[in-house]
Amino acid sequence: MKKFVVTITREFGSLGRPIAKRLSELLGVEFYDRDIVEAAARRMNLPVSVISKTEEKKSGFFQMMFPLGTENVEKQKSLFECQSQIIQDLAGKESCIIVGRCSDYVLADEPNAIHVYIYAPYADRLANCVGTLGMSKTDAKKMIAEVDRARVAYHRHFAGYLPDDPEHKHVIINSALLEVEGTAQALAAIVRQKFGKETE
Repeated sequence: MKKFVVTITREFGSLGRPIAKRLSELLGVEFYDRDIVEAAARRMNLPVSVISKTEEKKSGFFQMMFPLGTENVEKQKSLFECQSQIIQDLAGKESCIIVGRCSDYVLADEPNAIHVYIYAPYADRLANCVGTLGMSKTDAKKMIAEVDRARVAYHRHFAGYLPDDPEHKHVIINSALLEVEGTAQALAAIVRQKFGKETE
């Protein structure tokens, strides 16, 4: 069984994170998300507690609008470089799933990587925000617009291309087609086919 890494870039409301979590269960590997940037902040002795408190004030969604917090541009660059090293270390150490953080760009030269982009039609994303995430319709619409804008800007700034650019993805999948379980199962099948992961 080859060591592998799956990077997942996703639209807000497409349920990319629960899909990544379920995929990690199906494949028996760890998945990493926000903890990567928090580990980088700790390594650089940045005030993670302050960032966390600010996130709480924004109902837990603040980190989605500001993937690296609200530090100045130079600090964000240093933090990105630090978290990129953490991503490389994780990918070098064990099979894993990494969500966001421009991990597709950071691991572009990793031969045993599958880069995935998860999207969904706007109506489905809105329904997921209201139903699964418990947001009001007004807040959901605002959040989708703000997070989409922030993620595109973040990815374009650090990676130099859009998060859904097919030139940098192996799999682009509409999560509304098979929902969380089906999408995770489909991705698990692809990983097993590619890297010889046996069914549990």
